[in-house]
Amino acid sequence: MNIALHELPVEERIRMVEDIWDSIAADKKVLALTAEQRAELDRRLNAYEIDGNRGRLATEVIADIRRKL
Repeated sequence: MNIALHELPVEERIRMVEDIWDSIAADKKVLALTAEQRAELDRRLNAYEIDGNRGRLATEVIADIRRKL
């Protein structure tokens, strides 16, 4: 029995995606950071430790984007 994904209820498709994501997240080797990613994270952490700037709330950023559209 072949069922196209778009024929499944949205709730079931969401559950499938969650299951797939969980299976990927469980495999730590696949999600290892590259040297470049690790360096960028270190750079950002160092910048935060120097200036203490916590950034902006996502809701503020989204509101700004919507105002500009």
